[in-house]
Amino acid sequence: MRDRVTVSKTYKLFIGGKFPRSESGRVYPVHDGKGAFLANAAHASRKDLRDAVSAARKAFAGWSGATAYNRGQVLYRVAEMLEGRRDQFVSEVSASEKVSARQAESIVDASVDRWVWYAGWTDKIASVLGAANPVAGPYFSFTVPEPTGVAGVLAPQRSSLLGLVSVLAPVLATGCTAVVVSSADRPLPAITLSEVLATSDVPGGVVNILTGQAAELGPWLASHGDVDALDTTGVEGELRTELVRAAAGTVKRVLSPPAGEPDWTSAPGITRLRHYLEPKTVWHPAGL
Repeated sequence: MRDRVTVSKTYKLFIGGKFPRSESGRVYPVHDGKGAFLANAAHASRKDLRDAVSAARKAFAGWSGATAYNRGQVLYRVAEMLEGRRDQFVSEVSASEKVSARQAESIVDASVDRWVWYAGWTDKIASVLGAANPVAGPYFSFTVPEPTGVAGVLAPQRSSLLGLVSVLAPVLATGCTAVVVSSADRPLPAITLSEVLATSDVPGGVVNILTGQAAELGPWLASHGDVDALDTTGVEGELRTELVRAAAGTVKRVLSPPAGEPDWTSAPGITRLRHYLEPKTVWHPAGL
C-alpha cells in the first residue's frame, strides 16, 4: 500500500461571519513548539482589516441593541460549543504552546470557565456599574453604562487560547463588537474559535478574527476612525507607544496593561468590562 500524501490545511480569515481568503493572497506557515509544520494561515492585509472594521460597525447596532439576557444566552452557547470541541482545542494548544496534554487540558478548561464567567456578567453590568445619583432638587439622576462601539483587540502572542478568551469575551459581554488580530505564531486556537463562533448564535460581524502580524496591522487598527477602543495587550515596547499615539488621533479608549505577559489564570476582575463601557447620565424632572 502506498504512503498517503499529507494534505496541508490552509486556513482563512473570519470576517462578517464568513471565511474569506486574504485579498492579498498571502499565507504564512504555522509551526508547532518543536518547529514541525502544522498548517498555513492567511496573512491579513490592510484591506482585510478595513473589511473587518466595516463588518463590526454594521453588526454593532444589532448586538448592542439586544437585551443583556439574550447576549448572555448567546455567549453561554459559545461556551457549550467550546466544550464540545475540547479535544481539538487541547491538541492545538498543546502543539502551539509546547505544553503537555495535561497542561493543555487545564488551559482549555480554564478558557471555557472564563467564557462562562463573562457570559454571566451580561445582565449584571448595569446593576453593578450603573447608579442612581443623589441630587439636590426635584430631579431623578441615573447613570447607565453603554457599550463603546467597535473594539480593536491585539490578542496575546503567547497565550493562544486562554489569553485570547480573556481579551475577547469582555468585549462581547458589554455589547461591543470586535476586530481581533490573533497571535501570529500560535493562531490555530483562534482559527478554531472562529469556527465555533460561525456555527453558534453570534451574529455575523460581531467578532472578526484576522491572522497575521500585529506590527503590520496594529497601526492601521489604531488609526482607523471607525474603531472606538483599542486593546494593546499583544504588543509591547516602542510599538505599543506608537499605537497609543496613533489612537489619540481619533480619541480612542486605549487599554495598555503592564509590560510583560499577564497571568491569565488569575481572577479577571471587571477592569476590562469597564474599559468597553461609556457612562451615560440622564436627568429627569421628578413627578413627570
